[in-house]
Order: sequence, then structure tokens, then C-alpha cells
Amino acid sequence: MKLWAGRFAKETDNLVNDFHSSISFDQRLFREDIAGSLAHAAMLRRIGVLSEEEERLLCQGLEEILLDITEGRVTWADEAEDIHMNIEKLLTERIGDIGKKLHTGRSRNDQVALDLRLYLRREIDTIAGLLLVLTNSMLTLAERHTLTWMPGYTHLQKAQPVSFGHHLVAYTQMFSRDLDRLADTRRRLNVSPLGSGALAGTPYALDRAGVAEELGFAGVTLNSMDGVSDRDFAVEFIAAASLLMMHLSRLSEEIILWSTNEFGFITLDDAYATGSSIMPQKKNPDVAELVRGKTGRVYGNLVGLLTVMKGLPLAYNKDMQEDKESVFDTVDTLKKCLLVMSPMLETMTVNKEAMNQGARQGYTNATDLADYLVGKGIPFRNAHEIIGKLVLVCDQENRLLENLTLEELRQASPVFDWDIYEQISVEACVRKRNHVGGTGPEQVSRSIESTRMILEKMSKCFTGVNESC
Repeated sequence: MKLWAGRFAKETDNLVNDFHSSISFDQRLFREDIAGSLAHAAMLRRIGVLSEEEERLLCQGLEEILLDITEGRVTWADEAEDIHMNIEKLLTERIGDIGKKLHTGRSRNDQVALDLRLYLRREIDTIAGLLLVLTNSMLTLAERHTLTWMPGYTHLQKAQPVSFGHHLVAYTQMFSRDLDRLADTRRRLNVSPLGSGALAGTPYALDRAGVAEELGFAGVTLNSMDGVSDRDFAVEFIAAASLLMMHLSRLSEEIILWSTNEFGFITLDDAYATGSSIMPQKKNPDVAELVRGKTGRVYGNLVGLLTVMKGLPLAYNKDMQEDKESVFDTVDTLKKCLLVMSPMLETMTVNKEAMNQGARQGYTNATDLADYLVGKGIPFRNAHEIIGKLVLVCDQENRLLENLTLEELRQASPVFDWDIYEQISVEACVRKRNHVGGTGPEQVSRSIESTRMILEKMSKCFTGVNESC
């Protein structure tokens, strides 16, 4: 018999039971559900609803159930619908009617809101830890390649030379912002809804603040209807996850391009590539391709949950049961992607000569020739036209700009002199950009150092050291 069946005159149809039940997926909230129940039981004893002996029996029963679940000794009952009622059923079976007192002053509505907040807080901390590992790995790789030159691109056309270290640091800036978004999401979700009841609060003098403190929350929700009926914190998490996946996808796309024969900039380790069932020569970047593909999966979770929530009147509606699978799948997908990205990057081989050769092609020093003319007093627009014509000549004759003779350069502009050749080598073009945020090696090293400091500070946001993040 269901725990809510008192008002009903007949059993629920089996089709409805199957359709209604969420235990198949929300069972992963068992740790959070039991943690919330332990804190709730302690509070009920403090306000006189439970005796010390009743609290002791409840807590002992809950801890035994936690151990049994952890060790795989519990079989979930579909007829009990969800994780909350399954645990309450197990508890009552073990300690008798005292187990029925545990639900005093709370509803499954505030219980599930509590569980999901506790779950996301824990998983955000785990995800942030994985992202910190990836970002630090990229900074270490960038340190080794501040003097490795490669072509920078716009429109996927060669544009200007940069260092490979500079290119990698760009992603670490994106990941730093992703960490900041996760910290911000964590801060906003870190309030306890327990005590909201079904929607209107409860008549009991609950110590909401005490329960919140025991569970590590920074405070409590200030409106009982809001506490049980919104999932903006879950939407915000998936939105932050979507942005992080977007950055992982862009990095994956570059790894895929760089590993092609046409680029040849990197070689993936055999442990992080796959072969073909028919073409024996193939070495495919499947890991990067899967990360790129799974990005769409996370986007789908975001749109799905937004769509579920968009038309719901206050307060709780059963539609909100659809939040969990979106959240769980996003967590699982993101963790898997982060886990595999770090070692893939750490083990790949960087083909410096191919990068350097790529930087020397495509007239990546054309802007520096124009800047040279500007330094001689020629307006930039005029300089741009002069160099554009020289590029056209080189393109027609399959030559590099630096291979033009001084006489040929002076035919384009008499201000050219021998010092031009010192200023348009790939190395010179990179080193000259020695300003904050530039690709000059000194600035890249400073960016790496400052980013490490930011990451050190950010890491404290996910350990409870700095709740103001």
C-alpha cells in the first residue's frame, strides 16, 4: 500500500505505476536524501517532536540503510515511486512506526529540492576539480611552448604568427571563466529549501537555519513557494555546463584539425586514438570527436529543462520530475569529457617544425610589413594597399614576402631599407607583441603565472574555504 493511499478507493493502475515511478534514476540521490533526513531528525528532536531515543533509532536506521545501499544490499521497490519513499519504506520496515514520524514537518516537494541542491553542490565541486586539473595541464603545456611558433587564424585562414603557448593560454582564460560561472552557480544554489513543506511552510516551529548550517548551506530560501517550485539553479548549472562544453568542443575541433595530415601540428598518443575496421592506415581522433558530439547532448538537456519549466504555474508540478535525468546526464557527460581531455593533451606530441613551417606560410608577416611602413610615416591605409599588392605578386609567383629583394620592395615604396628583414621573421613578429595579452613570450609567461594565481584562488570556492566566490 502506498504511503499516500489513504484518500484513494482503488489501487493505481500498473501502467501508471511504471509511468509515474522515478526510482530507476533518482536512486542516485540516496546519499543526499539520507543526509537531509539525518539533519531533519536531529532538528525534530531539538524542537521536541522526537525523543532522544526516537532520534537515535531513526538515525541508526538511516545509517544502516546508507551502508546497505552503498554495499549493494538494497532492492528498490517501484511501487514506492521514488528515492524518498523507498528510504522511508525501508526505515519503517526496520524500526517500526517510529519511522513514520520522520516525515513530520516536511514534504517530498522540499525534500527533493534539498536533495538536488546537495547533489549539484557536490558534483559542481567534483567538476571544478577536474576542470582545474585540465586547465593546469594546459598551462604546463603552454609553458613548454612559449617559443614554439605557429600560424594564428581568422576565418580559418592564416592571419598572423603566434606562439603555441599563447594559443593554449586562450583556452585557459575560457576555462577560468567557466570556473567562475560554476562558483557563481554553486553560491546561488547553496541555500536550503527544507522547511518549505509542500508549498506553504509548516505549522511546526522548525529550526530551518540549524538544519541548513548542519548541511553546509549558507542560508535558507525566503519563500516557501519559491523553495519548492523553481529549478533555476539546475537550469543555471546546465547553462554553465553548456558553455564549458562549447569551449571543450572548440578545443576538440582544433585537435582534430591539427592532427590531420594537412596540418600535422600534433600527433595523438595511440592510447587516445582509434583505428578503422577497413583502412589499416587510419588513426582517428575519436576522443576529440566524441567530446565535440556530446556538446549537443548537453545543449539538448538545457533546452529540454527550460521547456519543461517555462509554463508551470506555482507551486510544485509533476513535470518537474523531468529535471533529474537532464541534470544527471549533464553531470555524467561533463565529467567523462573532462576526465579524458587532460591525459589526451598531456600525451600528445607537438610537432614544432610543422607548426613553424606553417607560420612561415600564408603571408602571416604581411601586417608587420604594413606596420614597418607606418613607422616610416606612411598612413596605415596606404601601407595596407602597398603590402596587399606585394602579397598579390608573391601569390602569383609562389614566393614569400621575406624573399623579395630590397630592390623589389623599394619599387613598392622607397622607404624600405635593410632593417625590414630583421622585423618580418616569424620570431620577430611574435616577439614584438610584448604587451599585456600579447603573444610575446614574456607576456605569455606572465599570463601563465597570473592564471595560475587565479586558479589557486578559484579552487577555494569549491572547498568551502571562500563562500563569497
